[in-house]
Amino acid sequence: MTSRMIVLIGLIGLVSACDKTINNYPTAPSQLPSTNPPNPQVITSKIEFRVTGNANSVRVKYFTPLDGLIQAVTTLPFTTSFTTVQDELFLSLDVTPISYSASVTFPFLSAQIFVNGNLFREVTSTDIFLNTLSISGNWRR
Repeated sequence: MTSRMIVLIGLIGLVSACDKTINNYPTAPSQLPSTNPPNPQVITSKIEFRVTGNANSVRVKYFTPLDGLIQAVTTLPFTTSFTTVQDELFLSLDVTPISYSASVTFPFLSAQIFVNGNLFREVTSTDIFLNTLSISGNWRR
């Protein structure tokens, strides 16, 4: 074989090797960078209503965004709470003593609103009369 023949066989081999076509098609759409900012983190706040004192029973009125106005006649201590994602909320708590024991010489009643464990509003009374204690305020994060 001559050198021309060897070159010709080599070229034919190279041309036949280039005959293979490889197609890489994507199996899913490409991910484009998002133009929207990431979702903000949802922050919840815990609202807690507390009533303490030495009254035999009390009437408690408070408001929650989910249930609206709630009224309960209960013994003390009384505690209830809820969570919210709102940045602003009007909070109110009314407490009316129903009766004190005849043996109570120094009546005491306290109503408190806590937000995330911190005291937001408080009212106290040492009055023997059955007057309503009211606290309220517009809480902002």
